[in-house]
Amino acid sequence: MVAKRLRLKCQDMLMLLALVLLVPLAVEAQTGQMRLQGRVSETVALSVPPNLIQSNVHTDVVNSGNSVRITLSGANTEASVIRVPLLVRSNTSFKISAAVETRASALSEISIEDVRANGTLVSAAAVSNLNVLRKFDLSGLNTSASSARNLLDDVLVLNGPRVSLGGTLDSRNNALQITVLIDLKPQPDHEWSIHLTFVGTPE
Repeated sequence: MVAKRLRLKCQDMLMLLALVLLVPLAVEAQTGQMRLQGRVSETVALSVPPNLIQSNVHTDVVNSGNSVRITLSGANTEASVIRVPLLVRSNTSFKISAAVETRASALSEISIEDVRANGTLVSAAAVSNLNVLRKFDLSGLNTSASSARNLLDDVLVLNGPRVSLGGTLDSRNNALQITVLIDLKPQPDHEWSIHLTFVGTPE
């Protein structure tokens, strides 16, 4: 009988000890806080939609993440104006630089003709606060008809605030559309070509 009482007391003590140890843990679990911290990488993406460049010259476009390379070429001597719809998506403020290589003095001028939001997920500030830094008048530059020459090399064209409020790099409603106007005046009796590269980077 005494042994039975001792066993009951031991069991009571163990239960009490377990209760003392578990209650603070339960309270801590109920009142504890968890904080998760993370960072989304800064992204600037450039692209030109296929089949949207209308011109009478041969056009080739290569989209590659944060850069677009446009190649124009031909043998005709007629002056042409080409409009390139450059799409910009970014989750941070950005800048765009340009590099130009030309043959046979084909390129006369590069300028920004129009800027518009291409959907509801474009920040209003992306249009109103875009800063176009310069227009490139290249008509006074002399280039050899037999060799290519770099006229511009990573020259800053424009900068601006964050563009995209959501979506992905393939969404149709989160891009800023910048229309780049390219004025061509080829030399007579020469085949000509232009390589125009735009690169976007976080600012």
